[in-house]
Amino acid sequence: MDALFNGPLGDRTRTAVFVVVILLAVFLGLKAFSEVMAMRYIGAGVMPANTITVSGYGEASGVPDLATFTYSVVSLKPTVEAAQTEATTKSNATVAYLKEVGVAERDIQTSNYSIYPQYDWVQEACLNGSCPSGRQVLRGYEVRQSTTVKVRDIAQAGDLLAGVGTRGATEVSGLNFTFDDPHQGEDEARGAAIADAKSQAEKLARELGVSLVRVVSFTESNGGYPYPVAYGRGGMETMAQDASNKAPEISTGENKVVSNVSVTYEIR
Repeated sequence: MDALFNGPLGDRTRTAVFVVVILLAVFLGLKAFSEVMAMRYIGAGVMPANTITVSGYGEASGVPDLATFTYSVVSLKPTVEAAQTEATTKSNATVAYLKEVGVAERDIQTSNYSIYPQYDWVQEACLNGSCPSGRQVLRGYEVRQSTTVKVRDIAQAGDLLAGVGTRGATEVSGLNFTFDDPHQGEDEARGAAIADAKSQAEKLARELGVSLVRVVSFTESNGGYPYPVAYGRGGMETMAQDASNKAPEISTGENKVVSNVSVTYEIR
């Protein structure tokens, strides 16, 4: 045995044993470390048993910077071709007008085009106590073309509504005010709702004699823009008929973005 560790052979043997011991120590150390790290995740996905859930409400208001409306040109003629020709002429005139006053082509969109036959009900006269059944008689074909317009200069809205009415539009509807950025106001409303929920949770925790630990779940629902704007003095058809006299006055008001949140807190 002494010869094994003496001389050149002994030196090599001691070195080999030392290396083996070091490698074994490193291996055992890494294994122990990995097991300790794994213990950190045991039960991490388990929902806490003690929780409270609160609701929060927040809102943000702003002046809209975009308006949209839809108008239609309608033509009723004995033939489809004649009805289409007249409807096209009217629609082209309204689109040309919109472009002339500065509405970009990308903000003018055909949103509907339809052709329907129109009938009259004819009841034959009764003779000698006999009354024949009525019948449908073709009156013609109705062509309806609808166009949706985005108005980025809201101050123009009233003039545009009147302008399309004088150029052949017989139906105008759906004036809506909104934001060009669809997410405008959402962050502000959400922040107010979260602050409200936190305040409610802290108040409830004090009343229950517990402490808030952490947020374990969060949900949100948005309310959108609940205030439609009415205008005109007899519906949109009346507005179109009066367009040659005066453009309607448009009031934009404010749009309100609403956020409702639900927050669950772990307590102890």
